[in-house]
Amino acid sequence: MSFPASNGQTPLVEIKDFSFAYGDNEVLHDVNLDVPKHEVTALIGPSGCGKSTLLRSINRINDLVDSARIVKGSITLDGVDINHRDVNVINLRRRVGMIFQKYNPFPRSIYENVIYGLQVAGIKDKEVLAEAAETSLRSAALWDEVKDRLHESALGLSGGQQQRLCIARTISVKPQIVLMDEPCAALDPIATARVEELIHQLGETYTIIIVTHNMEQARRVSDRTAFFYLGRLEELAPTDQLFTTPKSDITANYITGRMG
Repeated sequence: MSFPASNGQTPLVEIKDFSFAYGDNEVLHDVNLDVPKHEVTALIGPSGCGKSTLLRSINRINDLVDSARIVKGSITLDGVDINHRDVNVINLRRRVGMIFQKYNPFPRSIYENVIYGLQVAGIKDKEVLAEAAETSLRSAALWDEVKDRLHESALGLSGGQQQRLCIARTISVKPQIVLMDEPCAALDPIATARVEELIHQLGETYTIIIVTHNMEQARRVSDRTAFFYLGRLEELAPTDQLFTTPKSDITANYITGRMG
């Protein structure tokens, strides 16, 4: 089954007949999913259903796993197959940023964390770097909290601040897509609310795909929700529709708690 972009526009990401395995264990089966620009798409489903594997396939982090392999199908970004041999993986990961479950700032200053990706890209102009750092920290709703301590260690920030710093670091290189894998799982409720508010704001500028086990979070932050079950995309719909009038009995059983 194919699930097209919701707004009729050409999708930014097209996933077609995508199957993926770790060794002999096939964890994704025939996934077809179009991701439109400037929307937040949530991936939900039981543990082990392939959500994170799909997310990590979009910026090829799975390349780092020796046993990982594409069984069939393709993932395209702006019409280009991201697994084509001519694709520069470093450039791909600049275009497709990743926020992990456990915040992972570098053991450097706050400022150095934010500009890291720009420096790797060869940007040396101090004014350009300073402007990018402020813009990114403002976009991550962190500037007012850290503007007087930019040269202090990032590890001195609270957990929620560290996660927002990682978001600032990711968007400093102006990616097209931001992937988020359980970005609030290690945060307290107050920090979670700040990150969720930030996702709403960033969704106006970036295409966001978020994996979450928290169904209420999916309802709060996403435009569309995709439900995965046993490695298959069972249902995709506008978020309100999926949670109120799911078409699949399996989806209904999951979101009502009748299935874990």
